[in-house]
Amino acid sequence: MKTLASFVRFFGFNTQGDLGPYTFYTDKRKGLVFFLRAPPLQPPSKLQTTVRNNIRLAAMSWKSLNQSHRDRWELASKKAHLKITGYNLFVFWTIKHDDACIHTIERLTNLNLIPLEYHL
Repeated sequence: MKTLASFVRFFGFNTQGDLGPYTFYTDKRKGLVFFLRAPPLQPPSKLQTTVRNNIRLAAMSWKSLNQSHRDRWELASKKAHLKITGYNLFVFWTIKHDDACIHTIERLTNLNLIPLEYHL
């Protein structure tokens, strides 16, 4: 299976985590290590289920935005020189409800991000 590691590296992927049926990580001595992904031994906890549902809800909210609004989130992320995408910024805001952070980004980028229906 060494050929799979070579193939993945050939395309410039520094793979970590799960990709398809494999789990990848980098070992200091061996380089890229991978193995067939093992199924979880226990069902997800209530906290894991809650977090996953919150992320799903954030993704559904993102999809419900019109394209121009999604473009503003992406542009704000770039203009503010963030190392995350506009989608990730939106998910952060949706989950954390940190309006102050987003208002700071709005001031820095001169873009309105929080939809009017969310303003109180």
